[in-house]
Order: sequence, then structure tokens, then C-alpha cells
Amino acid sequence: MDIVLVHGAGGRPTTWAAVEPLLTALGHRVFIVTNPLTSLEDDIAHTAAAVAETTGPVLMAGHSYGGAVISNAGRHPRVKGLVYIAAFGPDEGETVNEIVERYEPAEISKYMRRGPNGEWKSEPSPEFWDEIGPDLSADQRAIVETEGRKSENLIFTQPTGIPAWCRLPSWYLVADDDRTLRPQAQLDMATRMKATIEHVPGSHYTTLVWPRRVADMIHTAALAVGAAS
Repeated sequence: MDIVLVHGAGGRPTTWAAVEPLLTALGHRVFIVTNPLTSLEDDIAHTAAAVAETTGPVLMAGHSYGGAVISNAGRHPRVKGLVYIAAFGPDEGETVNEIVERYEPAEISKYMRRGPNGEWKSEPSPEFWDEIGPDLSADQRAIVETEGRKSENLIFTQPTGIPAWCRLPSWYLVADDDRTLRPQAQLDMATRMKATIEHVPGSHYTTLVWPRRVADMIHTAALAVGAAS
């Protein structure tokens, strides 16, 4: 199956560096999107263009903010299912910010800095890693630091359209020790979309810390939607 992987805010394809080879070994064709992070609308359009490059039925997977992107880009007619990895799954008219603001501020908020044009970027420090990514190795931390892109405020404040999860089967991997996106928020969104839910211990960096669990969920979803196609 063709699988389209979408990173989160501040991310790059390296988000999926440990997952992509596992999926390829399982026989899937993998497309990894690099979004501009200029607005939700821009990222949806960019991801939809990546979907258009595929040739068969598509499964989409999004990490973190990437879940908001696939919830919209997943309306493409060849998309057959969605996988959320510690990700946002907004409802129609809802923004990422609105979801965040329903809960107590996550620990990462104290490390977020706003640029002169309203863009956001985290400031990793020893304290940041101890609190937000304690389960990352030094090499994995280096990957995250290399990503480190700024995200324009519009990715968080533009509302979603009719979410694809309303009509497509969905899977959700909840990170139980996440200090970036509250685990309760993850579980609430997964329940709302009637997703098949699994849990892993660990931080928000699920694709790096638990690549086999992530790949297994995506593969299971691919088999399910492939059999139904």
C-alpha cells in the first residue's frame, strides 16, 4: 500500500527516520512529506499534492500537528484510512489551539518562544530534555534538534474542514507520558473519532522511541483498509 507520512510542528522527514525502513521492509511504498509550516491551509495543500503522486489506495499517518493535516488532506478520494501518532484530530471548525486550551498547559509550554512575526519554536535545554524527552538517546536528541524549524502561528489557529476521520477508519497511538500533548487530550480525540486505540509509555517523540510499535500500527491499518478496498 502507498503510505503518506506527515510530520508535526517544527518537524522534518527525520521524524519518521526509524519508521520508514520498517514499513518499506513490510512491502509498503512510503512517501514522507516536508510541509512548509506556514499555515494549516498551505500544509494541507502540500500534503494533498504528495497524495496525488501516489498511484494506489493510500493510508495516511500523522504525528502531533500532522494529525490536523491528515484530517483534512485525508479527504482525497484515494485515502482509505488514517493513523494518528500522539496527534491532533480536530473536528470541523476546530483549531489546534482550541484543543490545547481545553486542558491544563502542557509542560512544553514553558519552553516555547515566539518570534518577531508570531512564529513559534521550542528552545531545547538540559531542563527541556529532562522534562519533555527523558526517553530519548543522545543521538535521538540530535535528530530532534536538527529538525528545529519555526512554525507560523496560522498552523495552530486556522480551523479544520470536515475531518476525514468522520468517514474513514482511524487508528490512534496514545503516548501515555507525553508532556507536549496531554495524554488525556489524545485519548479524548481518539475516542471522539472512534479510532482503534493503543497505548505506549513514553514521551511525545513516539516515532523515534517506539518505531516498531508505530510501524506495526500503520501496517495493521494498511492491511485492514487494503482488505476492505
